[in-house]
Amino acid sequence: MEIIKAQNLVKIYQDNGVPVKALQNINVTIDKGEYVVIAGPSGSGKTTLLNLLGALDKPTEGKVYFEGEDITVKEKSELSKIRLHKLGFIFQAYNLIPVLTAIENIEFSMMLLGIPDKERKEKALSLMDELGIKELANKRPNEMSGGQQQRVAVARAIVNKPSLVLADEPTANLDSVTAGHLLDLMEQMNLDKNITFIFSSHDKQVIDRAKRLIILKDGRIENQ
Repeated sequence: MEIIKAQNLVKIYQDNGVPVKALQNINVTIDKGEYVVIAGPSGSGKTTLLNLLGALDKPTEGKVYFEGEDITVKEKSELSKIRLHKLGFIFQAYNLIPVLTAIENIEFSMMLLGIPDKERKEKALSLMDELGIKELANKRPNEMSGGQQQRVAVARAIVNKPSLVLADEPTANLDSVTAGHLLDLMEQMNLDKNITFIFSSHDKQVIDRAKRLIILKDGRIENQ
């Protein structure tokens, strides 16, 4: 069953008044439960495509369908709800809130959903225990290593049980051993929880684990 589909996607940016085609005529369908890596050199359009699939940006032309609905025509408020309820994001720079502890960072999206305090804490602690990071609960980001911060970011991304997780270069700031542990964790969640994962990466370790590889070059799909 398809979870997301891109149809004839084009994205054009203006660079000092000069139009730059970041993506050209992208067509791709991803099914529920897939573990997909979008690979390609820097500047190939990986992050741009991920941002369009995750409703963080709108295409210049074309459509994105998420769970059968055209999200390119939706208002900002509707897109915010979809991102909050259905999507999880993992970024290269972790994007944790510096003044919040690990557990507060994980609870943050549940707070936005209006989940009561006690339930939020229980869910966050249970997930942290599952991911082996319970001892980080009261630490702030500056008291954690990069690998620990990224694990907290993964917990934050999946705590609302999203249908789809989008991970943009999630291993870029990690050493190979830490990156391997993180990828083990995400593979396990893909298998156990049937969460769909879409990565953008040029890390060989990520690419080697892809169940499906989509290769971008100069804003076009070379192979999928």
